[in-house]
Parts: sequence; structure tokens; C-alpha cells
Amino acid sequence: MAITRGTGLMRAFALIRHGDYRQKKDTPSAHQPYPLTAKGEQQARDCALLLQKAASDLELGLSSVMHSSTLLRAWQTAEIIRRELAVDEGQLLQSDALTERCVGSAANLTIDEIEQLLEQDPRYPSPPENWKSRSDYCLPLPGAESLQQAGERVASYISQLADESADNSLTVIVGHGAALRHGASNLGILSESDVANLSMHHAQPVIIACTEAGWVHLAGQWKPRTSPREFTD
Repeated sequence: MAITRGTGLMRAFALIRHGDYRQKKDTPSAHQPYPLTAKGEQQARDCALLLQKAASDLELGLSSVMHSSTLLRAWQTAEIIRRELAVDEGQLLQSDALTERCVGSAANLTIDEIEQLLEQDPRYPSPPENWKSRSDYCLPLPGAESLQQAGERVASYISQLADESADNSLTVIVGHGAALRHGASNLGILSESDVANLSMHHAQPVIIACTEAGWVHLAGQWKPRTSPREFTD
């Protein structure tokens, strides 16, 4: 993991996409309730070592409080990291603000099923091509949100943590690829084109920081996205 640090105080955050899990094929709902696979559990254990090294290299103190999405795969990833880092059990905080984009009443339906439902409903136009990966598109269904809206709530959560965190600290946040990327975009770390072309590796931290000069990317690699229909949550 390449490490770059400038001078001055910073409050850093390790953005971590959950580990590998069994995801339903061609299903854009990221609120699937499935647990980590054995591979995902090992990825989470390896992530704890990456975090310890990053904190040491950056000369930051690992925060005693961790944060995760309320979805099972994210919580499991965070729980494994918590145990490996010997963080107190009560110091892992879960929040719906860190979940992936919600597709509302279309939850856990396939892309084809969702598109067929919209075709059958005279109130709604057909969705645009590659609608699942479009940042601005929100399904016209109860409870649905766009990727941009998901990113806004993630960014708001991180910004509040930055106001409350100690100087020169590293706080762990476990969530989901698309929401974390769009959150980083809202913070000014990624451009719109970056968000469209990037994903996140499973359980490999991307470290960002709030510094005296603003938000910056400190360490860790984003994952190049191979397809506009690739599911990266």
C-alpha cells in the first residue's frame, strides 16, 4: 500500500468495502441479506493487518471506535476486523447511513424483472440504458434512491465523524463500494468520471483524510471498473 503524507494535522478514515459474499446474479439490490463467504472472512482478517501497517506508516493512532453499515456482510467484515484489532465489542457502531443504494420496493428483483415491471406501469418511462450504474438515476419506486443520494448520506456521516475525531487518528469505516465511492466524490476526492470508472477491492482500505487543506486521498488503491453493468456493492 503506497503511503503519502503531508505536513499538519489530519483526521483519516479507512474506507473498506465488505469482503466477498454470495450475491444474486444480475440483481441490482445491494440490500441482499447474505453473509460473507470463507474467502470474505479471510479477506477481513487480512484487512486488519493492512490497517495496522497503514496506521504505523502514516504515524496515526487507530481509533478505538469503528463504524459499519447495518447490512450483514459489512457488519461481519467489521466484526472480524474488530476482533483482530482487539477493539472492544461495544465500540463497533452500525448505521443505516453507510448502507449501499436502496432500490426500494424493487429489492432483490433482477434487472430484467425490474425493467418488466416498469414497462407494465403506465405511470413510468422506461429506465435509461445501464441505469443501474448511473449516478443520477433513481428508480421511480417507493423507497428508492440514486447512487448520488447514497453518496450524499455517506459523505455527511464521514464529515460528522471528521468533526468529532481526534487529530492524527485513523477511523475504520466498513461499507459498500458504490456508496463509498460516491461519498468520496461528494467530499471532492473523486471526480464524476473517476466514480464511473472505479470500484473497490474487497476488504482493502482506501484511506482518505480531512486536512488543513481539505479532503485528500492518502493511501490504498481504487479498483478499475471493467463493465458499466458490473455489480460492485
